[in-house]
Amino acid sequence: MSDKTNGFGRRSFLKQGLTGLAAIGAAPGVVKAAALGGEGTAPSAGQAGGRPIVRTLGRTGLKMPIVSMGVMNADNPAVVQAALDTGITLLDTAWGYQRGRNEQMIGEVVKGRPRDSYLVATKIHGPFRDKALVGLKGEAFEKPFLAKLDVCLGRLGLDYVDILYLHNNTEAEHVQDEGVIAAFEKAKKSGKARFVGITTHANEPAVIRYTIAAKAYDVILTGYNFMMDYREDLRRAVAEAAAAGLGVIAMKTQAGVYWDKAKTQKINMRAALKWVLNDPNVTTAVPGFTTFDQLKEDWSVVSDISLSPEEIKDLRLGESVAGLYCQQCGRCVAGCSRALPIPDLMRGYMYAYGYRNLQAAHELVGSLEIDGNPCGDCAGCTAACVKGFDVADRVRDISRLKNIPGDFFA
Repeated sequence: MSDKTNGFGRRSFLKQGLTGLAAIGAAPGVVKAAALGGEGTAPSAGQAGGRPIVRTLGRTGLKMPIVSMGVMNADNPAVVQAALDTGITLLDTAWGYQRGRNEQMIGEVVKGRPRDSYLVATKIHGPFRDKALVGLKGEAFEKPFLAKLDVCLGRLGLDYVDILYLHNNTEAEHVQDEGVIAAFEKAKKSGKARFVGITTHANEPAVIRYTIAAKAYDVILTGYNFMMDYREDLRRAVAEAAAAGLGVIAMKTQAGVYWDKAKTQKINMRAALKWVLNDPNVTTAVPGFTTFDQLKEDWSVVSDISLSPEEIKDLRLGESVAGLYCQQCGRCVAGCSRALPIPDLMRGYMYAYGYRNLQAAHELVGSLEIDGNPCGDCAGCTAACVKGFDVADRVRDISRLKNIPGDFFA
């Protein structure tokens, strides 16, 4: 692959660096990304008036604009319709989003559209995440797993999905399990999934490398944003995946949306999204917009991912403000006397206060084996967060959802 492919020169990106936001700020003018002439085009252009930058998803050969849609939080089909009409081609969903209603909504939106005019990716948990599948091996796992894929296809009204992901992986055994790999191979051979991949939003650099070693997947969907302390190692892992022919898609790009729980300080969404897309090894990002204004905001970067000095300044707030985004490093867990699943609780906190998705937060908290007051009578919290979160306060806050009936969010 030449040094000038994917809408942006690799040498320019590496010179700019991801070792820190200070390094980005030191590069005058940053990088002006030009749309590709040879990579194909999307139906319409971004706000800047240029053609959308289109990249190829690794060895899959799938071409798509650098901005796609994470549909997880969306409940308005008109927004999904508008996204497709604007030029977005990839819709990202999952088995469990909105208890299946998310896939159903997408199915209604794409009904009647030419099947080659859009791409759909969905996700299913493996035996390490789905309580109903824990411990199952071989055909005992494959049968219920593939039955879930059939349910997904039924909701979507499709014969196949373009990408089927193994959902939420943090360890080598998750992505290298022979039974899981065999089930995914069957999904591909049956024609029900064109390509297969994994998702990860914790321990991402290691999981990416485990996935490369497995030699069984086509795509990686990874958390990736400017707030990560280990972003330089993640950048290297992403480059290794791309060199191995894997397509890389970024999620969690806007790092929790707000800097504060009260939602008085919003993260610069355009800057955060452009920051990730300046990595030429990232094919596209799936920001989870839910409104027409958010669609307009995210799509506005599609033909120009250069970062202005003011945008760089906005992102550097992350050096002094903890924000809502938990990078899922897990270093807080060792200090907790009750061994609580703090990273999961922090993710639920972000869903509630950053994404404004109480249903997703409730489902996550409800899946955890904790009670409504997990901190109990602890005299003081001994769990320390590297980002400076008040762990006890956030755990007590979000754990209240445990006592709310699920049908309240239905």
